[in-house]
Amino acid sequence: MKKLLFTLWIALPLLTFGQASKLYRQALRSSDLSERISLLNEVIKLEPKNLDAYFQRALAKNNSEDFYGAIVDYSKIIAEQPDADSYYNRGNSRYSVKDYAEAKEDYAKAYLLDDSFIDALYSLACVRLDLEEYDKAIKDFDKVIKKIPGQPKTYILRATAYKALENYQKAFNDYSTAILIEASPENFYERGVFFMDVTRYQEAHNDFTKSIILDDNNPFAYFYRGASSLFLKKDANSVTDFEKVLKFDSNDFDAHLGLAMAYLNLNDKVKAKYHFNKANNILNLGANISSIEAYSDTYWFQHQYFFFNKAITELVKL
Repeated sequence: MKKLLFTLWIALPLLTFGQASKLYRQALRSSDLSERISLLNEVIKLEPKNLDAYFQRALAKNNSEDFYGAIVDYSKIIAEQPDADSYYNRGNSRYSVKDYAEAKEDYAKAYLLDDSFIDALYSLACVRLDLEEYDKAIKDFDKVIKKIPGQPKTYILRATAYKALENYQKAFNDYSTAILIEASPENFYERGVFFMDVTRYQEAHNDFTKSIILDDNNPFAYFYRGASSLFLKKDANSVTDFEKVLKFDSNDFDAHLGLAMAYLNLNDKVKAKYHFNKANNILNLGANISSIEAYSDTYWFQHQYFFFNKAITELVKL
């Protein structure tokens, strides 16, 4: 009898281990995230110290947008056995819930544990950009570019940091390098937006045109090209582009305001008033507009205030 009891005592953990392994393999084969999480729950019940199960459950939770649940699971792993992957993935989950400060710490720890982990360094640079730590972001992007010099997105992001610091020459150099690496519609578009911000409207117009030739399905490229034409006093061209924007979204109030200003310049007061009223209706503004502040959510107010202020003075008289 004693021998039989001993045999049962030693066999039960083996059976538990085998059952947990079977459930774990089944979970990894499942493409259904809810089922995968449920199976991993069972694995963890059987083996509370199975960190691989926590890691896979965290991945599944993150992919099903349960970011806080993923953070809890990654934190469990980090408390028991810190590793670069868990810090990096927890950083991603924290980034998804806009906890940028904590995400930054996680990416930094991931890179500290593994200085060959370029994705962690790249993500650290990106979150520094979000936190407006532009100098530090640039230094991190420098390191990424040194390791992987042929990735245009890194140059675009570093250019964004340079632009924020008003180092426009270095920003221009990075946007242009990205285009040299890959002359894509996105890269021409990004440099075009930069040119708009620094009031180089003809160059902006040229880049948006190149972007549209490569991809005619970007309403933002048409909008910005229309705006650049407006500033270049090519009002008929503005009308064409803003009308194109409205084909993508008939309720785009910025395009309606652009059309109102273009038609005002063309001395077509009927169409100018129509589009001005249309924009006001979409913005839920009343008939009596007393201040330009009513348009605070528009592109024109936020980026072209003085130009827009002058136009509004005329438009409200229609």
